[in-house]
Amino acid sequence: QVHLVESGGGLVQPGGTLSLSCAASGNTFTIISMGWFRQAPGKQRELVALAASTGRLTYAESMKGRVTISRDENRVYLQMNNLRPEDTAIYFCNAFEYQRGDYWGQGTQVTVSQ
Repeated sequence: QVHLVESGGGLVQPGGTLSLSCAASGNTFTIISMGWFRQAPGKQRELVALAASTGRLTYAESMKGRVTISRDENRVYLQMNNLRPEDTAIYFCNAFEYQRGDYWGQGTQVTVSQ
């Protein structure tokens, strides 16, 4: 089992900056990747960014140039810049573990509004 705890999120004005962090505990030695997904109201959950244990980073096209993902062992961070109202969503931390697949955090709300 892998347990994920997120922190960060909140309300930010358009053009603003926000940081998210996520800490994994449990069977972390078999985690293949950690990253972030988001889900806006009425929409499917979508990828924001992933950091593989190999060091490979993957970004959603809509977020390239505006977000930076970083990973430090069992923690993953997301720095978001120049936020837009359409970035408003619940952001979920994700860990993909070798044996049991996906684990999810509880989600943290990000609201971009004046």
